[in-house]
Amino acid sequence: MTSTLVLGVGNVLLADEGAGVHAMRYLKDHYDLHDVRYIDAGTLSFTLASDIADADHMIVFDAAQIGAAPGGIKVLENEEVDEFLRSGKGSVHEVGFADLMDISRLEGCLPERYALIGIQPDTLGWGEAPSETVRRALPRAAANAAALVHKWRRDDYPKAVINQ
Repeated sequence: MTSTLVLGVGNVLLADEGAGVHAMRYLKDHYDLHDVRYIDAGTLSFTLASDIADADHMIVFDAAQIGAAPGGIKVLENEEVDEFLRSGKGSVHEVGFADLMDISRLEGCLPERYALIGIQPDTLGWGEAPSETVRRALPRAAANAAALVHKWRRDDYPKAVINQ
């Protein structure tokens, strides 16, 4: 069995900006997933590089500008994540997340499979809870993450090709 790291990114004091942390907590509280490590990554830090290096798989929840209605969800895997980060549209925390991915890639420690589950924010002002639209999206975001964990664990799932 392989290990999966789930990062919840965001500031929970800024309403929907904390959507990633809320989604990670929802997944942890509502799903019994074995060999999964959960980290409240806050607004990201380079200290997470060692956690990323130790993971075989990684799922990142984050508030992201995905061009959807508030509460919309987009799941990106592997190269789609890289493309999204390079596009400059994306995550509220795109600079920190992109930097962490680059560090992991340069050190040859990028997880074998990784995904970003972006949640379109509605409200980014002060508030200790997400907006109602984002709160209603949390079960869908968590279900997508659980599906990825199960898919990645199947033996017949093709391995990612890593450019060398």
